[in-house]
Amino acid sequence: MQDTPEDAFLYISPIGYRKSSSCGYCRRKGTGHFYYARVTSMSPASYQALIDRGWRRSGSLLYRPNQKDACCPHYTIRLDSDRFRTIRDQRQAVNRFNKYVIGDAYAKEAARLYPKSREQARKRDTEFDLVERIHESEGVSLKQPPEPAHAFSVTLESDDFTEEKFRVFENYQRVVHQESPSSISREGFSRFLCSSPIKREKSTAPDGREQQLGSFHQCYRLDGQLVAIGVLDLLPDCVSAVYFLYHESIHKHSPGKLGALREIALALEGGHRWWYSGFYIHTCPKMRYKIDFSPQQILDPDTLNWVELTKDVLEKFDGHGYLNLREASKDSIENSLPTAGAMPMDTENGEDETSTDEDTEPNEEASLFKSTMPGIPSIEEMGSVDLDKIAVRLNGGYCLAGDLFTWHSESIDNEGSAKAMVAELVAAVGPDFADSLCLDFRRS
Repeated sequence: MQDTPEDAFLYISPIGYRKSSSCGYCRRKGTGHFYYARVTSMSPASYQALIDRGWRRSGSLLYRPNQKDACCPHYTIRLDSDRFRTIRDQRQAVNRFNKYVIGDAYAKEAARLYPKSREQARKRDTEFDLVERIHESEGVSLKQPPEPAHAFSVTLESDDFTEEKFRVFENYQRVVHQESPSSISREGFSRFLCSSPIKREKSTAPDGREQQLGSFHQCYRLDGQLVAIGVLDLLPDCVSAVYFLYHESIHKHSPGKLGALREIALALEGGHRWWYSGFYIHTCPKMRYKIDFSPQQILDPDTLNWVELTKDVLEKFDGHGYLNLREASKDSIENSLPTAGAMPMDTENGEDETSTDEDTEPNEEASLFKSTMPGIPSIEEMGSVDLDKIAVRLNGGYCLAGDLFTWHSESIDNEGSAKAMVAELVAAVGPDFADSLCLDFRRS
């Protein structure tokens, strides 16, 4: 047995390739498959590598969809924050909310006490700086006196459970999603949106800025009351949206749209080039709001290359379930896969959420190697991967799989065997990622 370097591995246990009981978008029964795994602990860089291979997480449950057999194919998309330009209704939403918070009386008195120069006034009238405007109505940004009409603040906090956060979650699920009170629990909220398995750490962005990495709650408070929470994974290259929830009292302010814009601003401020809004599902009308933010790229699940999500590509989606992106666009951008070391329901206001079918324990096990899932190596290709050298976590250390399992005479096409189960996991994450895995079968 060897000592475990705490940050050396992605600690993971395979669940398997399973059929969904129902689709969380069109509600059809048993129409798609996902590969599932449970993660105990992983670095931000490891999760960055996984989402760039088509994975997402719901709490500690990792899942990768099979787009080819799905009624509602899931595609990973990302927005280039450096090239993002707001459109008119996005600017209007920010300006309206800022005006509500500040109030007319404050605006008039502040203009008298702190007059802008002609150049400053001209710049504000002709330019829309997202980072500047998104913070404009926050208490820390306002010159005082006078007092604004409302006190508004946004803070990035740990993703710990609190009763204050749960009250917002309960209201959101009950009012916006019309869930029954009996189905909304503290345990479910905590499991789904708190205590992420992604480790928090600090890093340095390419431009030298210090980055906070890990999972956080971006908490919005109005007049001292928590009114919205953005659940975020801050990763080396991106801000990844997990879930956005709000209290019914601010529904009129387009909170989902404001939350998305603030997350893009956070990417710009934190040196993260990309904003990942979760899966895009073209067959789901309530997903279309995601296309209002551009320019975006879509991940080709066959090649793991990024393709520009142009109008032409979107039009091709209209006539397809699964779309072969290599044929749909010639504007593919080669994706240099990072090394490790290096679910969503949606509403009309633009919240990114996780669909209930991915949030529940999957069933009806099937063989990944006999599936149509794109981007999965064949059994023959997997034959060259040395599974014996994969680490296995033990109490107080780890050993290598070849020293623990008596599987040397087994074949990976022996469905249900330990070797086949591990081979499927490696195939799903990518054989080049195998050295970064540590199998963790211990009960948490």
